[in-house]
Amino acid sequence: MASYQIHDVPTIAVDEHFAAVLNGGDATQEAMMAEAIIVVDEQDNVLGPMTKVESHSGAGSYHRAFSVLLFDSSGRLLLQRRASDKITFPSVWANSCCSHPLHCDEEMDLVDALGVKRAAVRKLEQELGISPNQVPLKDFQFVTRMRYQARQDETWIEREIDHCLVIHADVDLNVNPNEVSETKWVSQFDLEEMLVAQDDENIIAPWFRCIAARVMTDDWWTPGMVSEDEIIHDMGDVSHMLPGAIGADLMTSIAEVKGLVEQRIERALTATSHARLSGAMMHLVEGGGKRMRATLPWLVAKAVGDTHSGLLDVGAAIETIHNFTLVHDDIMDDDDVRRGRPAVHIAYDLPTAINAGDAMLAIAFEAMAVAEGIEPVQLPFLIKRIGRMVRRVSEGQQLDIEFEGKIAVEEDEYIEMIRGKTAVMFLTCAEIGAHLAGADDEVIECMHDWGLALGLCFQLMDDLIDVLSDSDTLGKPSGSDVARGKRTLMVINALRQPESPIKDNLLAALGKGNAASKSQVNSAHQALDELGSIAYARKKAESYHQEAHRCLDRLDDNPGIVALRELTDLQLKRLF
Repeated sequence: MASYQIHDVPTIAVDEHFAAVLNGGDATQEAMMAEAIIVVDEQDNVLGPMTKVESHSGAGSYHRAFSVLLFDSSGRLLLQRRASDKITFPSVWANSCCSHPLHCDEEMDLVDALGVKRAAVRKLEQELGISPNQVPLKDFQFVTRMRYQARQDETWIEREIDHCLVIHADVDLNVNPNEVSETKWVSQFDLEEMLVAQDDENIIAPWFRCIAARVMTDDWWTPGMVSEDEIIHDMGDVSHMLPGAIGADLMTSIAEVKGLVEQRIERALTATSHARLSGAMMHLVEGGGKRMRATLPWLVAKAVGDTHSGLLDVGAAIETIHNFTLVHDDIMDDDDVRRGRPAVHIAYDLPTAINAGDAMLAIAFEAMAVAEGIEPVQLPFLIKRIGRMVRRVSEGQQLDIEFEGKIAVEEDEYIEMIRGKTAVMFLTCAEIGAHLAGADDEVIECMHDWGLALGLCFQLMDDLIDVLSDSDTLGKPSGSDVARGKRTLMVINALRQPESPIKDNLLAALGKGNAASKSQVNSAHQALDELGSIAYARKKAESYHQEAHRCLDRLDDNPGIVALRELTDLQLKRLF
């Protein structure tokens, strides 16, 4: 590629999956989706090339982009309305030109932002017909960068580190109708009017709204006045800025940030110079997992307010604490397997496992104290809430331990136990997510209640799964709850039933540990079914599921609600 030739761009062959995603669109626009753009991390470090279609579909990937704001000598800003044939964000009003530098030497050059400036010249010509000699490289000024993501619908998303460029020039336009349907020049007053207006016929692109409302200053309108900075402004997820945006499903929503959270966890747990300790702390993390708790603060924040990267730091801290509790749970429960692999105390040794759990708890609080986007004034709230969570988990675990040796456990005692052992993590994630999103007290309380109902449903379903699933599905021996004498809601209900041979089958395995044979455990499970205890627990789980949905019904509809509703339903779908 040389001399800004708009047809001589680097491309990557589009595989069958992404070709199917594109099928049926405008042929010219589809061809451009094979362009090799620059995938980057959150700090704009290059990770490699990727097709435009892959980086913009599904969960998407952060990639480098640019936004040009072109002002004429009268001080007016050029806006363009994207063509209706555009695959992503069609027919919305945006800044003068916005696109992507490509994965080639010329457009990856960061010296004086030459790469993005060259890309800007190329796209100004391709989209608006502006001759390169009217917009020379030396006249562009790099101003700043911003990080954001904005979802259009279930398929398409923008996830960009956007380099903002300003240029003051008088230009001749020869608009490419395949790219741009309309242009107009606006004054500063005109732009402010557009931003305030709720006009469904003149929708503003989310990234341009971020630039205009959060980044742009009065100096941008005056030649020679704007100054550059080294900041990457964190805008979070701004999908709600697009009227009619459709949220993604749960797994896609988790996938958007799962890798970012896991990077934070790994960075924190591998910072120590003690390799064995680090390996023990990473053991369960490396075993995988959906990371529902880790991503929940972000998912809740998307549904009730503003998002920022600090939510991912907090989610990583909570996930680290969750894994700490699992390490110690496996020791206390004498479980040898977790997530289909040896428990930490088996893979390493008992003292190392205990030590690793202790270290993980400390590291989680350390990570929160230095989290990006968390203001010092917010730390007392976070420490109090997460400290409460750890205490309540310990209290719930202690009750669980004591229940194993207790003949009669009441149902309300069991509910109190699982509020601490399981539900408190969900409600803490939800409450913190709402608080950091800037939600009001009523919404924060609503999300607290939703998280509580969700967590109670989750634990009831977990108990049911131990009875109704096989060992391969569980990643640990099935039936271990009955053999260990766990007083689940099913067992509590069954023990309330009159004496009978069926109840005797349960008692023959309950609390017998390794002495209980597989056939005895299976008979005990059958007894729980015949005594109506499985149906009873299911009904209770369904009641918490309904309560969680009633909480979500109190929220204003927005793209982020989709994932929370699916997460609420997921608990029941684990079996039904």
